[in-house]
Amino acid sequence: MPEISLSNSKGRDAQVMAESVLVPVRVRWVDAEDRQANSTRILKGTIDRDLDALLAKEGSLDKVAEALIAGDPEVDLEITGSILRDTSRVYVNSERKAVFAVTQNEIVRNPDGTEKLRRPKKIQVPNVTPEQPLLWSGRLLSKRDVFNKFVMVAKLQVVHINGLTYDFLYGIAKELEQKNSLLSVGAGPKSNQPLILRRGALPYRGFLEGRTRGDEYCLLLHLSNIELKAPEPQTALEAKPS
Repeated sequence: MPEISLSNSKGRDAQVMAESVLVPVRVRWVDAEDRQANSTRILKGTIDRDLDALLAKEGSLDKVAEALIAGDPEVDLEITGSILRDTSRVYVNSERKAVFAVTQNEIVRNPDGTEKLRRPKKIQVPNVTPEQPLLWSGRLLSKRDVFNKFVMVAKLQVVHINGLTYDFLYGIAKELEQKNSLLSVGAGPKSNQPLILRRGALPYRGFLEGRTRGDEYCLLLHLSNIELKAPEPQTALEAKPS
């Protein structure tokens, strides 16, 4: 993440950095000979030998089953099981051919998972830049309420770039820690717009959490794009299976 501008409760802002939270690896996987083990991507199969291709060739599931018993039509002995290294995502159409002009749709769902709305996805413009300070909203929320209502999908650590911004961020972290609350963070003049971190990225709700220990501080920006909502209760007639 590049530099961002963040405001405190006194209305003062400063340019700081927001970076991904790195979790140190504490487990080392080794084999029986104490050699380092690594994850590897293996080719499971190709599109010309999957179920749809076999069904189109054989004509029915029964014929496909007979072909599987008689041999291994789903396996290409030359490439199945090979190690994948440099790969790129490819989109295919209903005819299983590669396409090069893709229109992405955004699907809005109801609390019960049913589709509510389908619309073309808009390419969002970033609104978190040094020229657009994130103002102090003043909306302090209980940690319990936030974590019981929203699903956190990512988090960034806000860090200082010099001694002055260290004091600035330490003060914010200390204030939030003393109030045992999360600060609702949003873009725009009223701090009520979702955060768009990169061009075309998903909009997020932001919640700022502060922790301190002696002269050290930790300022986390929790990001969420999923709100937990209970579906409307069903009547006895609706709940009865057909």
